[in-house]
Amino acid sequence: MTKQKKIMLLGGIHYLLPVIKAAHEQGYYVITADYLPDNVAHQYSDEYCNVNIIDKEAVLQAAKALSIDGIISFGVDPGVVSAAYVQEQMGLPQMGPYESVRILQNKDLFRAFLKEHGFNVPNARSYTSKDIALSDTDWFSYPMIVKPTDSAGSKGVTRIDSLEEYEDAVDYAFEKSISGTIIVEEFIDKVGCSSDTDSFLLNGELKFISFNAQRFDESAANPYTPAAYSWPSTFVEHEEYLRSELQRLLSLLNMKTSVFNIETRVASNGKPYIMECTPRGGGNRLCEMLRYATGVDLITAQVRAAVGDSVEDVEQQPYNGHWAEIILHADKDGIFSNLEIASDFPAKVIERDLWVKKGDSVTAFHGANDAIGTLVLQFTNEHDLENVLRLQSQWIKVKVI
Repeated sequence: MTKQKKIMLLGGIHYLLPVIKAAHEQGYYVITADYLPDNVAHQYSDEYCNVNIIDKEAVLQAAKALSIDGIISFGVDPGVVSAAYVQEQMGLPQMGPYESVRILQNKDLFRAFLKEHGFNVPNARSYTSKDIALSDTDWFSYPMIVKPTDSAGSKGVTRIDSLEEYEDAVDYAFEKSISGTIIVEEFIDKVGCSSDTDSFLLNGELKFISFNAQRFDESAANPYTPAAYSWPSTFVEHEEYLRSELQRLLSLLNMKTSVFNIETRVASNGKPYIMECTPRGGGNRLCEMLRYATGVDLITAQVRAAVGDSVEDVEQQPYNGHWAEIILHADKDGIFSNLEIASDFPAKVIERDLWVKKGDSVTAFHGANDAIGTLVLQFTNEHDLENVLRLQSQWIKVKVI
């Protein structure tokens, strides 16, 4: 009888549920791991392991004790480096070399690598001391972005337009940094929308790549937390150049097989930039959206790759029309009442995934963890899509009392 393969998923968030489902459909034994036993994903896995996922040695010891066959940190940014470390130390299927993953996961190291190898990159400097950060401002060209080097979900990110805003931004970034390091970089003024979506590298080759339009709610508590996504992107004419540069980047780092969450944008000066490229599935159900829009199942591909099984059916496919995902969120702290969608809503609601019920406490939208659900929408044309996303609050209302 064939031994059942064990896959360890770092984290316990809601976005892991389709990953657990896909792993179970492949016949794998699923272990979820973090230090929060009440997290929702642990209710659906076969086993829970209590471990701090940013402590790579602790994760390694747990993985050895459990005799796992593969490990990933899908949609859970803090665990990616630990997953790469365990893969390398245990000889498990790898997303890529541990040191390369460290570069991709650290904004400071990543910017330096891009600059060294001739990629378009914003001017940036990192700091481990507040005093040094506050004294080193002669090079600023406003606006600037201040953020931790090692956080995700838009935590600790501030745009500043004057020196008077700088100290508060520095304090906020240090507060949210795991390693005590922040980065200050020039703000890249973009044309159209940034792209933040998932792609798939198989044996070093980008077999599937996607670009989308990342949208924000300017009235949210944190206006830099993504509030919606749509496909296709707003910079189709730059996609081939970006694909080539992304392949060059991943080849230089000797990356192997993984889903990648990639953020790109085109600046007002016409230059395309790679802003982030991390070997994990993105949050906000991006892989699920791509399955709707293209039919390509990156989640199943990822779990199969993680335990060393063959990966098939990952090929570039066109988008099947116009698609959008709305990240449902409250505009203030309070008690959730209901979700209202206009009766003349010009889209087909493919899926309504609400994570709260009437009477639950909700918080203002400071980061991705404050989301209360998603809507998956299909449109017949670009005009209707833009109309809904531009005037989202007129069509969709999250009622909070």
